[in-house]
Amino acid sequence: MKSQKVAVIGTVGLPACYGGFETLTAYLVKYLHAEHELTVYCSGKKYPKEQRQTHYQGARLRYLPLEANGFQSILYDCLSILHALFFADVLLILGVPGGILLPFVKLFTRKRIIISIDGIEWRRAKWSKPAKWYLRFAEYLAVRFSHADISDNDAIQNYTARAYSTRSRVIEYGGDHAQPQPVTPAYQRQYPFLQEPYAFKVCRIEPENNVGLILSVFAELPAYPFVLVGNWNNSEFGRQLRARYQYYDHLHLLDPIYDQATLDVLRSNCHVYVHGHSAGGTNPSLVEAMHLGLPVLAFHVSFNKATTEHKARYFGSAEELRAHLTGTTPDAWQTLAQNMREIAHRRYRWEVVARKYSYLIQKVCSEQPSTNLAPRISQLGTKELLQHQLAHYQVLTPFYEEE
Repeated sequence: MKSQKVAVIGTVGLPACYGGFETLTAYLVKYLHAEHELTVYCSGKKYPKEQRQTHYQGARLRYLPLEANGFQSILYDCLSILHALFFADVLLILGVPGGILLPFVKLFTRKRIIISIDGIEWRRAKWSKPAKWYLRFAEYLAVRFSHADISDNDAIQNYTARAYSTRSRVIEYGGDHAQPQPVTPAYQRQYPFLQEPYAFKVCRIEPENNVGLILSVFAELPAYPFVLVGNWNNSEFGRQLRARYQYYDHLHLLDPIYDQATLDVLRSNCHVYVHGHSAGGTNPSLVEAMHLGLPVLAFHVSFNKATTEHKARYFGSAEELRAHLTGTTPDAWQTLAQNMREIAHRRYRWEVVARKYSYLIQKVCSEQPSTNLAPRISQLGTKELLQHQLAHYQVLTPFYEEE
């Protein structure tokens, strides 16, 4: 197998803090550094000069003086792409903000482009209308002008098939880095709620993660402690939610925890894992919870159902969430936990994920890209979409059409 020079673009960088693309990149480096020459672009804003490294586990690190998230991510990704043109055979681009450059890269260079669109980013509630338009446009260009596009979830594959008539490759995230941890006396002193059953959730504090809905339900269940780890201070939305619910004794609203062992202690010893994400694909925190053997109570959307193979419990309203929390028996939770662990061990392991990426890298370098397909899902109407719980795809047309 020929070694390829691969530039990984679109992450905050390495070593990884807790984040989906960063964790993915860390494990790609771990398993593929001996097969390919990897270069990872990093945000100089997140890694002070005294903390920077030239290499990480065999991969070369390049720093740009920009933020990797928010509005600056467009310039960050574009500059990374332009720099990578000087040496890389393959541009592995995680996310779509730099998609505006890809028509020129494909038309005027021989570089191979692999894009992971990272869910349906433009639908997230946090973006303004102009930002949503740009992200949708960038997504269209990224899918249209890449040699291969990756979906991390079957539901995302269905979306790209309907919106762009393309055959995306499904490569999920791994979750086997999350390991069960015992509750030590030190942890009990630091987190007293560990001594009783509790529900748990870790996420970004954003509207699409249904944080407000979930907190409103648990606030009415004082006998059911709830622990929520998130970036409360990153937005006015988070600060207002915390101010509203922080005085409930059974609600534990914790700041981000970047130590993997501590996070795993809190997760692996909970009674139920609540997953409120309503946008995206195979969410990393969900597959990690599944690897930990946790019973999953997830928001009722196709992404979460595809990840859990329709075997979790699902809620679409406060009433449904409350009914599951108060009406599910211990035996049912235990059966659910076993199902989640079996799925995760079968599908969501990093070594398997890395092998799929390596195969795709070799494939795009050795073959001409196949022509786009017009799959049957692109012909489905509203009635059929409703029947298959895909109704939210009826407005997911290419960017240049009316919604």
